[in-house]
Amino acid sequence: MASKATPQDLTITPRDRRFGRGAETARWWLGGNPYASALYNALSVTFPKGEAYFVESVRAFRVGAPPRLAAEIKAFTTQEVMHSREHVQFNRRAVDAGYHIAPLETKVEERLAISRARPPIVNHAATMALEHFTAILAHELLRDPRHLAGADAESAALWRWHSIEEVEHKGVAYDTWLHATKGWPRFKRWSVKARVMLFVTRNFFVDRTAGALELLRQDGITGPRAWWGLFRQAFVAPGMVRKILGAWASFFLPGFHPWNHDDRALIAKAEAALAA
Repeated sequence: MASKATPQDLTITPRDRRFGRGAETARWWLGGNPYASALYNALSVTFPKGEAYFVESVRAFRVGAPPRLAAEIKAFTTQEVMHSREHVQFNRRAVDAGYHIAPLETKVEERLAISRARPPIVNHAATMALEHFTAILAHELLRDPRHLAGADAESAALWRWHSIEEVEHKGVAYDTWLHATKGWPRFKRWSVKARVMLFVTRNFFVDRTAGALELLRQDGITGPRAWWGLFRQAFVAPGMVRKILGAWASFFLPGFHPWNHDDRALIAKAEAALAA
């Protein structure tokens, strides 16, 4: 499979938007569904510190980058900083709705501390893998309106705005990886990125599931009821996880590049909807 590259006519555009200021967010803000709300809330908790980590990991290899990549790293950084800012606000509204998110935040900090103890290239590989996750989740969220069906307008707009920019900058961490490892043999590059992706995948699902279960426990939903509700949401209907499995697996193929699938049409469609 021949690898493509980031489109030459792509422009990464930071969109400085603010959501939900002065508004209350319902406890089960996503259509009154506790399981969907818990999954998105658990993911949102990771963003303020996680996206700061992404920026740190990518910027560690900006020295010597080609001018175009250097400009994309700068735009990526600006987008991620604004994502962190907006999810801080979203998470505060979850707290205002009665959730105790400190245990979830502590777990994020513990994972990042372990990662930061490793060499910068390993941190960057983890960022590259997680950016693939955010890109394919964002693609699916924009592709199928059922994922946010019933969400309040401000929360839905936040997640769509975030998804637009995740799709738009999906090649930055990968292109920085190619720049940072340009002297590596092809098999070493593939082996490291594959092993890191498997490690990241395991932690991503274990931690996000644990976080969602904790939020559901605070709602009085535990045991098989909680597990089945999350499984149904993720794998049955609307089935976000089931629908991204093929895109996740593509990461391991020879010639993989995030822009092998050009999905900028989704960006244009979502931007038009947000503007309306």
